[in-house]
Amino acid sequence: MDTSGATPRVVVGVDGSPASYEALRWAVRHARLIGATVDAVAAYDIPGAAGWSAPAVDAELDETLARQDLDDEIRKVVLQTGDVPMEQHLVRGGAAQALIEASAGAELLVVGNRGRGGFASLLLGSVSQQCATHASCPVVIVRPDTTGDDDDADRV
Repeated sequence: MDTSGATPRVVVGVDGSPASYEALRWAVRHARLIGATVDAVAAYDIPGAAGWSAPAVDAELDETLARQDLDDEIRKVVLQTGDVPMEQHLVRGGAAQALIEASAGAELLVVGNRGRGGFASLLLGSVSQQCATHASCPVVIVRPDTTGDDDDADRV
C-alpha cells in the first residue's frame, strides 16, 4: 500500500467485453476496500491509421463512439457496485501500451482475461499477457463470472 499519503490508484482496462465488466466490478470493489480511486482506461484505434489497408474513416466519430461505450460501461457497473472516486481515460492507440503506461505509480492494474479481440482458443488474451509482463505494478487478471455476484439477473 502507498505510504506517501497520496490516495492509491487502481487502474482498470475497459473495452465492453464480459471480462472487462468483471474487471471493472472487481476494481471498484477493491478500490473501496483500500480507499483508492479508480482510473478506467479505454483505448481505441482508427482502422488504417498505421497503413493503407482500410478505407478513410471519421476519426471524430470513432472517438465519440469509444467515449460513449466507456461512459455506458462505467455507468452500468457503478450502478451495480456503488460509487467510488473514478476517472475515465480514453486513449487513442493500442490497449496494452495504454494500460502499461497508466500503470505507472498505480497500486494495481486490473484487466479481463480476454477482451473483444483475439482468438477463442487463447486462454489469456494478448493485452492481459502484455500487461502481466510489462506493467510497473501488480496485475490482477479477472475472468468473466468470477466476481462472486449472487444475483445473475442484475448482471450486465
